[in-house]
Amino acid sequence: MAQTSPDNRSGSVTRISISMPEELLQELDHMVTGQGYESRSQAIGAMINAQLLEHKRQLGNDVMVGTITLLYDRSVRGLQKQLADLQCAHIDEVISSLHVHLMGQQMMEVILVQGPATTLQGIANAMSTLRGVITGRLQLMAATMPPLHPGGPF
Repeated sequence: MAQTSPDNRSGSVTRISISMPEELLQELDHMVTGQGYESRSQAIGAMINAQLLEHKRQLGNDVMVGTITLLYDRSVRGLQKQLADLQCAHIDEVISSLHVHLMGQQMMEVILVQGPATTLQGIANAMSTLRGVITGRLQLMAATMPPLHPGGPF
């Protein structure tokens, strides 16, 4: 049975009870200590949030904000143009990007995106599978940005 009580940070919290094997509880306590959580509740809440986010990402209709992080070989002919063209093709979802020159011919690019999760995954997949991209990762959060220009078009 759940119990609700006031919480200064978010208004109220609901207290629940869970059962788990002793070994799992010991691993949880080790993780709580190792990652610096204040309590088991905070750690479990973070894990539940991560799972709910993944669930929303898989459903695909929620608008989310996130980043696409790419590591690629900048010496591959035409790759940077292909990446720029993909960003232009998805101008409604791509908010901003930043690239950093790394050692050798490597480049890291971080692209801030917002839109339906399935659309963002499609953009990340299109970028990550280009020849010369070493690795690509989409990281989403269950949040959205306010409109960039609330007054509408200029």
